[in-house]
Amino acid sequence: MNILQIKNLTLSFNGKKILDNLSLNIWDGHVHAVVGPNGAGKSTLAFTIMGLPEYRDIQGDIIYRGKSIIHDDLDERARKGITLAWQEPARFEGLKVKDYLRASSRSKDKKIFEQALHQVALDPESYLDRAVDKTLSGGERKKIELASILAMKPQVALLDEPDSGIDVESLGKIFEAVKVLKKEGTTVILITHSLAVLEQAEHAFLICVGKVYKQGNIDKISRYFGEKCIPCDHKNRPQKNPLGSQS
Repeated sequence: MNILQIKNLTLSFNGKKILDNLSLNIWDGHVHAVVGPNGAGKSTLAFTIMGLPEYRDIQGDIIYRGKSIIHDDLDERARKGITLAWQEPARFEGLKVKDYLRASSRSKDKKIFEQALHQVALDPESYLDRAVDKTLSGGERKKIELASILAMKPQVALLDEPDSGIDVESLGKIFEAVKVLKKEGTTVILITHSLAVLEQAEHAFLICVGKVYKQGNIDKISRYFGEKCIPCDHKNRPQKNPLGSQS
């Protein structure tokens, strides 16, 4: 069953198409990945699904659980169970981690927050009373944001570059958190240009210049990382890929 359907989605900025008649289906309860080169439209797709104000002037439709949400604002989409973890998480001067997690969660049980922090390799005793501000590294804020999503238990979680700013030692914990989200019924969409992140998914879409060029299982899509290119008609395509075939 599809929890989310993207139908003929087109979005332009300054006359340039960032998403170009893009269509894809997201299966309920699965982990999907959206991969492709920088500038392909991956993050733009996530922002458009989430309904950020700058990404509302679209053509096409976004269907969530069988109903269009293109006229719903960001808050309404969040109330319906869609959430987004940013590549560069926000800072909240003066707001403590425990209050940030409490605001995200339906439960106010401190044990839920402690468990969520443990799941992203952060010690609750060291972090619950810290502020979500510049005293935290980008990687720490990334983990805290993911902890908030674990505490939230959303229907759909869009994770934009979940490995960004994360050290190798902690990366395994991030991947475990993705598995926890799936186990608890969250549909996860990983926005990435990393093979390691792709390998956490069950199904993937390869996009370039705002279009879906290929979709399928991970083995099928992972070839992109070896070849660094896919057959297409884009004017800037390289003439040959590293394996020597036409790209």
